Amino acid sequence: MILAYWCVLIAAFMPIGFVGYAKFAGQHKMGSNDNRHPREWLAQTEGAQKRAYWAQLNGFEAFPPFAAGVIIAVISGGSIGVVNLLAVLFILLRLVYGWCYITDRASLRSLVWAGATACTVALFITGAIG
Repeated sequence: MILAYWCVLIAAFMPIGFVGYAKFAGQHKMGSNDNRHPREWLAQTEGAQKRAYWAQLNGFEAFPPFAAGVIIAVISGGSIGVVNLLAVLFILLRLVYGWCYITDRASLRSLVWAGATACTVALFITGAIG
C-alpha cells in the first residue's frame, strides 16, 4: 500500500487526538459522568480545551476533500512520489495546525491551514495532469 493511503488513515483519526486533549488536559478533565453527554461537556470548556475541540471539528471538515484528493490522484495516474509528498505534507501541516489552534496562534494557524488546503488542491491537480 502506498504511503499516501496510510496518510488518509492518519487523517481520519487525527481529530480524535485533538478531542482527547480537550477531554483529558487542563484543569477540568472529563469524568465518567461527563461522558454521558460529551458534547454538552465540550461546549462548556474554555481556553485550550475549547480550541482543541474546534481543531477536532476542523479536522473532520478537512478530511473528506483530502481523502478524495489522494484517491483521485492515484487512480488518475498521478505521480505516486508527488502524491506521497503532498499527503505527508498535509499530515504534518494538520498536526502543526492543531498545535497552533490549541496554543492560540491564530495568524500562524491560518497560514498553516492554507498550506494544508493547498496540498489538497495540489492532489486534485496531480490527478488531473496524471
